[in-house]
Amino acid sequence: MRTGKCLDAKKLLISAGFLLLYVPVHGFITQHTRLSPFSQSLNPKIIDRINRDKSKFAPRVYLPLDTWKLHTLSTENEDSEPEVNTALFLKVLLPLLLVYISNQWSRSSLYYLVNFSDDAIPNTAMNVDIGFSQAQYGLLASIAFTTLFAVTSLIAGNLADRYDRKVLTIASCLAWTAATLGTGLASSYEEVTSLRILMGLGMGFTTPAAYTLIRDLFPKSNAGLASSIYGSGVYFGGALASLTILLDLNFGWRETMFLIAAYGVSVAGLTGYSLPNDPSNDGYANNNDDSPEVTKSDDSFVESASAVLSSTSVQWLYVASFFRFCSGLSIGVWGASYFKLTFPNDASSYAIINAVIVGVCGAVSGIIGGAASDWIALKAADKGFSQNVGRLLVPIVGTLLSIPAWYYCVNSATFNTSMICLAIEYLVAECWFGPVIATLQSSVGNKGGTAQGLFTLTGAFANIAPSALGSIYGSMSGVGGSDSSSTLSSLLSSFVGFGYLISAICFIICASSINQGAEQEAS
Repeated sequence: MRTGKCLDAKKLLISAGFLLLYVPVHGFITQHTRLSPFSQSLNPKIIDRINRDKSKFAPRVYLPLDTWKLHTLSTENEDSEPEVNTALFLKVLLPLLLVYISNQWSRSSLYYLVNFSDDAIPNTAMNVDIGFSQAQYGLLASIAFTTLFAVTSLIAGNLADRYDRKVLTIASCLAWTAATLGTGLASSYEEVTSLRILMGLGMGFTTPAAYTLIRDLFPKSNAGLASSIYGSGVYFGGALASLTILLDLNFGWRETMFLIAAYGVSVAGLTGYSLPNDPSNDGYANNNDDSPEVTKSDDSFVESASAVLSSTSVQWLYVASFFRFCSGLSIGVWGASYFKLTFPNDASSYAIINAVIVGVCGAVSGIIGGAASDWIALKAADKGFSQNVGRLLVPIVGTLLSIPAWYYCVNSATFNTSMICLAIEYLVAECWFGPVIATLQSSVGNKGGTAQGLFTLTGAFANIAPSALGSIYGSMSGVGGSDSSSTLSSLLSSFVGFGYLISAICFIICASSINQGAEQEAS
C-alpha cells in the first residue's frame, strides 16, 4: 500500500512540477518568438556578449546592430523583421527565476513540515522529531531566519552595486542549499536554528543582484512586467513548498529536505553555465533613452543608504512595503498550520490545491499586475502625472481588495469555500510586487542594489509579525477551553487585515509624495 501511495504521489508531483515550469517557459517562448518590447530593446552589445560567452548555445542571435532603434524597430516591411532567438531572453531571466524558486522553496518548506495536531508523528513532523513548540516554531520561521538575513541585506545591496552580480547569485544559492541539506541532518532545535540563520545569510544576496541586473538589461517602459516575471519565483517556489506536504507524507521530512537541496545544486550549476556575465563589467546596459549606462557605485553603504533614504516618497514606499510584508509573511508562516487544524481530513487535497493557487494565481496576479502598472504608468504620463503614481495604483487597489478576501478565507465553514476565497485573495493581493520594485528602482539612480537591499531588510523586519502571532497564539491556545483553530483564525484575520489596510494607506501617501515632487520639479 505504501508503494502505491508513493507512486501516486510521484505522479502528482511530476504533473504539478511540469505545470509550474511550463507556465513561465511557455509564456517566454510564445511572447518572444517574434519581436517583443523586451527583446527589441536589449542592447546589441549585450547580445553580442552573450553570443561570445555562450557560443555553445545554438542557434545564436543574428541581429544587425543597425536595426536596434531605442524601444521599437521599423515595421513598415513585415518581411524585413529579423528573427530573435528565444534562448537570448531565457538565458537572462529564466536562470534568475529558477534560482529565486530555489530560494523560496528552501525558505518556505519549513512551513509545511510541521504539524501541531495530536496525531503528528516524528517521521513527517519536524517539530515532533526535533521537539519544539508553537512559540519556538514562530521564532524559527521568522526571527531566526531574519537574524543574519537582516544584517546581510544591509551590505548585500551595496555589494551588488560594486561587484559581479552573477558570482553573488551563484554563491548565495550554494550557501542556502548547504543550509537546507544540513537541516535534513539536524538532530536538535539549536542545530536547526543555526542552519536557519545560515540560510538567511545566503538568501540576503539574491534579490539585490537579480533586480539590478533586470534594471540594467530591460527598459524602463517594461520594468514592471520584467520585475513581476522574476518576482513570480515567490509563487512557483511557494507552490513547490506546498507540494512538500506530499513529499513529507510519503518520504518523511528529512528526505524532503535532501530533495530540495538537490534542486538548489542543479539550478546553481545551470545558472553558472547559462547566465551571461555581469554587463556592468563592460560598462554598458540597455541602450535606451530611459535606461542609463551602467555605472558601478563607489560610495560606502552608509553614503548609498543615506542617498536612497533622502527621498520622502522612498521612505513611504518602504513603510508601505513593511506592512504588506507583515501580512504576507503571517499568511505564509501560519496559513498551512491553520488549514491543517481546521480541515485535517483534507491535508493532501490542500497540498495540491494550495500549490495551484500559489503557483498559478500568485504568478498570474504578479505578471498581470506588472503589465497593468506599465500600461497605467504610460496613461498617467499622458495625463501629466508621474509614471510611478500610475504604477502605485495597482498595489493600492489590490491591497484593499485583499482584506475581505482573506477574512472570508479563514472564516469559511467548508474547505472548498475557503480554497475559493484563498484563490481570490492571491489574485488580488499579489499584484503589488512588480510595480513597487519598478517604482523603487526608477527612484534611486545607480543606488539600485543598496535600495533593493534595504527593501529586503524591510521584509526581514516584517518577520516580527508572524513571530508575534506565534507568541500570542501559543499563550491563547487552550485557555478557557478555546478552540485552537478558531483562535488562529481570529489572529490571522486581525494581523493580516490590519497589515493590508495600513499598507494601502501608506502607498497612497507615497503616490501623493511622488506627485508633489514632480509638480515641484515642473515649477
